[in-house]
Amino acid sequence: MQILKDINSIINIAKQTIEMEGQAILNLSNLITDDFAEAVQLIYHSQGRVIITGIGKSAIIANKIVATLNSTGTPSIFMHAADAIHGDLGLILKDDVVICISKSGNTPEIKVLVPLIKSAKNKMIAITGSTDSFLGQHSDYILNAFVEKEACPNNLAPTTSTTAQLVIGDALAVCLLELRGFSSNDFAKYHPGGALGKKLYLRVQDISSVNEKPKINGGTSIRDVIVEITEKMLGVTAVVENDKIIGIITDGDLRRMLSKVDDFSKLTAKDIMSSNPRRIEAEAMAIDALEVMETNGISQLLVEENGKYAGVVHLHDLIKEGII
Repeated sequence: MQILKDINSIINIAKQTIEMEGQAILNLSNLITDDFAEAVQLIYHSQGRVIITGIGKSAIIANKIVATLNSTGTPSIFMHAADAIHGDLGLILKDDVVICISKSGNTPEIKVLVPLIKSAKNKMIAITGSTDSFLGQHSDYILNAFVEKEACPNNLAPTTSTTAQLVIGDALAVCLLELRGFSSNDFAKYHPGGALGKKLYLRVQDISSVNEKPKINGGTSIRDVIVEITEKMLGVTAVVENDKIIGIITDGDLRRMLSKVDDFSKLTAKDIMSSNPRRIEAEAMAIDALEVMETNGISQLLVEENGKYAGVVHLHDLIKEGII
């Protein structure tokens, strides 16, 4: 029973943490002012980059915001506040906009860094939970990330406050994304190696072109059909005449044939093929091939290019590429 009690306690603490942070995040919408809109416009119209700085846990959040901005079309660079006052200030160019993240806005590093940024006449945006802090008073725009209490029971470990900072960063990124008209194609350009990017740019021909290209004609013997399917290792072969698809034979077709006839020596491909098989254009998106397979309950699709047989795309190819 003690174990059950411990489990329930853990679950309750987890729920309380999530609820506390959730309420704090919802309250952020009440703290959005004209400063937020003007900061977004400043970044959007800037000819430079966004330099985001912070220290401690805020530095970690700054890194994440940099990654989000870069991936959605706003060039950004992280600069650690402690490193900045020891040489990294050279990262900041004339047209760059600086975002400084700090819960208290009064840490020693921030108090040293902020006047140096201001002296270079760069515009500065503060993300802080204390608008009347040193950082708040010396920034051009304040994005209020105030939270009443950390989720930490001692109200010490940055938990709710860093979540709030992250959400403010996400709100900035999404506003900028909308202003730029950032499309799914743009997203694919910045994420070519990820599964999401592949869904947006990978085409059928990118996959089918590296596969074997099994094909036979209508008069091919069943023995040679079996050999072709076995050698090309795709579980299927196209039946082709004059470079045009007239049918398909799968492993399943062969098994069904064997269950029905004892002697197949006189049968040909045309006798057992499925006519007018499902097919897809080589230029189609790979994600569209997946949709056709799922809709029709099949694992292979024949590929056409300009009306001619061009190969096979297999469900396993899509899995390997991370499309599924």
